[in-house]
Amino acid sequence: MEQLTKKHTEDTICAISTPAGAGGIAVIRVSGAQALETVMKSWKGADLTAVKSHTAHLGRIVDAGGETLDEVVATVFRGPKSFTGEDVVEISCHGSTWIQQQLVALLIDNGCRAAEGGEFTRRAFMNGRLDLSMAEAVADVIASNSRASHRIAISQMRGGFSRMLSSLREQLLEFVSLMELELDFSEEEVEFADRTRLIELAENIHGVISRLADSFSVGNAIKNGFPVAIVGEPNAGKSTLLNRLLHDDKALVSDIRGTTRDVIEDTIVLGGLTFRFIDTAGIRETSDTIETMGIERTFKKLDEASIILWMIDGTQPLENIPAVAADIVPRCEGKHLIAVINKMDSIDSQRLAQLRATVSEAAPEAAIIEISAKQDIAVAQLEKMLVEAANVHEADLNAVVVTNARHYDALRHADEAILRALDGLRAGISGDFVSQDIRECMHFLGEITGEITTHEVLGSIFSRFCIGK
Repeated sequence: MEQLTKKHTEDTICAISTPAGAGGIAVIRVSGAQALETVMKSWKGADLTAVKSHTAHLGRIVDAGGETLDEVVATVFRGPKSFTGEDVVEISCHGSTWIQQQLVALLIDNGCRAAEGGEFTRRAFMNGRLDLSMAEAVADVIASNSRASHRIAISQMRGGFSRMLSSLREQLLEFVSLMELELDFSEEEVEFADRTRLIELAENIHGVISRLADSFSVGNAIKNGFPVAIVGEPNAGKSTLLNRLLHDDKALVSDIRGTTRDVIEDTIVLGGLTFRFIDTAGIRETSDTIETMGIERTFKKLDEASIILWMIDGTQPLENIPAVAADIVPRCEGKHLIAVINKMDSIDSQRLAQLRATVSEAAPEAAIIEISAKQDIAVAQLEKMLVEAANVHEADLNAVVVTNARHYDALRHADEAILRALDGLRAGISGDFVSQDIRECMHFLGEITGEITTHEVLGSIFSRFCIGK
């Protein structure tokens, strides 16, 4: 997004805020100092410039020739108590794409400018209605595709994360004020700040910042989906399981070994969480160049996944299991490994016991489940195991969780700064050096909320929003 000039931000803007295409209704949003007057030029109904804020009014929109374009409802929100902090009118019309286009064209003819991507939310930020982290959460609410991602985004949009950061900055401000006050009385060697108390405060701030940064691994997975790699030998049933989980024939299934030669990805929601499944090429020795490349990608995806489903063909020789485990298990450190013994409908209880014993010996840390992907036996139990492996509890969803990579990067830098300050306090170095590190920590926390920012950063953030938001 281009850098906005003062005149640019004073424009009255309009855009369609509902998804593209025909529907029952559509909403056209108008915001700016002349929003009410601009709509009135094509409005037949109550005087919108005189009505109370947060009220809805039935009327008609007429074209330049006085012909009725549509019967609509206009909802008036007066600044500063509106989403953007400016006067806002939201026009609810019938969902015909032609009506929507004509209505926007009328508004532009009447003096509006077509809004840019994210410009309504950007104005909310510029007018102090939202801080930057709350504004970004608006986009996350729109994009949320599971109960968990929605709850976290709503919490951040309501300011849970911002309040925590504000508290940290207030503590740091008190911290640095005491340190810098001492510098004014350096010749008298007056000590205003109790070093023991400051060390405790710095340790507490470090603990909060590091916990927030550590939450990003879970928060990012909740937002974008927990990556689950389905690996194993060819014809173990990986693609059949993927299709069963997705309730769709996403992956090609064949008795021919090596059918899957590349990774196949798709997402589903289980237990309110999004899982991103990755079906991979079967692991085996092969001279086929393309299949070999697929197997190499399998190992790469295995490294990226947080949950591994190791598919085992229950009808294959037992001696195959340790060999495949040797390729898989070393790559699963710190991950959840679930050994899925497939084709249980074709094996007896004695064979099943042998399979379990062999798998347990080859992969002691793995959870084990027996299923039949083809017959849909125990697949529901596997889904429950996946939700448990994600290890997301209600307490996690109610806590402040970082889901934004920009926030994570700023938190890492803030933590490095407070740790330098902490080391300085313990070593008894000069207060001006400690003060510098504290101010750097405040700077990075301020980048998250937008107290410290640049036009380039704002442009990058808001350009990813949809036009009507």
